[in-house]
Amino acid sequence: QVQLEESGGGLVQAGGSLRLSCAASGRTFSSYHMGWFRQAPGKEREFVAAISWNDGRTYYANSVKGRFTISRNNAKNTVYLQMNSLIPEDTAVYYCAADHSYTGTLSNRWDYWGQGTPVTVSS
Repeated sequence: QVQLEESGGGLVQAGGSLRLSCAASGRTFSSYHMGWFRQAPGKEREFVAAISWNDGRTYYANSVKGRFTISRNNAKNTVYLQMNSLIPEDTAVYYCAADHSYTGTLSNRWDYWGQGTPVTVSS
């Protein structure tokens, strides 16, 4: 089991940056793939980015590629999402997710979830 807690959300102007953090409990963090999803009001939860545990390979949604960067620090049991060049369409609650075997875009395939941290981008 792993428990996840996100932080770092807030209000930012368009063009600005934020860094989200997700702290994980448990001694086996390094063996979990980690991901970020987001959910805007009235919309379904959508994949943002993921990073594998074994080779550090990263995956991004087309909508954030080139603007967002996912990274992890296994010594700190933490995964990050650096968000640059933010646009109002990035406004959503951002969720951290973990799974032993899946790095894909389907939210129902990820086993563990945090409570989310809200991000608001003003125009």
